[in-house]
Amino acid sequence: MGLLDHGPGELRDRHCHDDAFVAVVLEGGYQEAGDEGRWNVRPGDALIHHAFESHLDRFEAKGARVLVLALPAELAATPAVRGRVADPDRLVRLAERDACAASAHFAEMFVAAGSAALDWPDLLADDLRRLAPFTLADWAEQKGVRPETLSRGFRAAYGCTPKSYRADVRARAALAAARLGNESFADIAHRLHFTDQAHMTHAVARLTGASPGWWRRRQMDTRQR
Repeated sequence: MGLLDHGPGELRDRHCHDDAFVAVVLEGGYQEAGDEGRWNVRPGDALIHHAFESHLDRFEAKGARVLVLALPAELAATPAVRGRVADPDRLVRLAERDACAASAHFAEMFVAAGSAALDWPDLLADDLRRLAPFTLADWAEQKGVRPETLSRGFRAAYGCTPKSYRADVRARAALAAARLGNESFADIAHRLHFTDQAHMTHAVARLTGASPGWWRRRQMDTRQR
């Protein structure tokens, strides 16, 4: 958390963050491509990141300066990913004195903003996030993308293959279902199109380091406090 300076043309390969946070662009700009989509951001833009989300960042020739804050609790369930803040400099001044106060003020000033797909990889990423089963070959044929370029083009945009992207999105969906509800693990696995419950358990453990059962028990303990 705090201020981060990124150098000119810096590339941060796809990586995963265990904790939720928000990134507010103060200077410069960059492109981020991750589990929630691909965005070009400029000063005043803000990106919300949820726990165990993966993404890559490509910084512009002049680099970027970014303020990183903890994700406010009231925005934890928001479907918004990208938005704007009217006075990022005020957030910086608040963060210098009280990071919690800065996060709270961010929640008050954040205004969600939409975004259009940049290219066909974004259309594919959007369909993969829907978690409906489909074959990549069928998708390529329907969209007029040559099969031999599908995986290469998607990797160039998102830093991973479509198969890996879908696996991460599905694991995060399973984690959310395990933490937030009482649905049986077998039913979650079936709904999210895992091979079986063991497959789902392995996927969540690979992403987070703990099983769905561990996350559900932790959530129940938190509610009882």
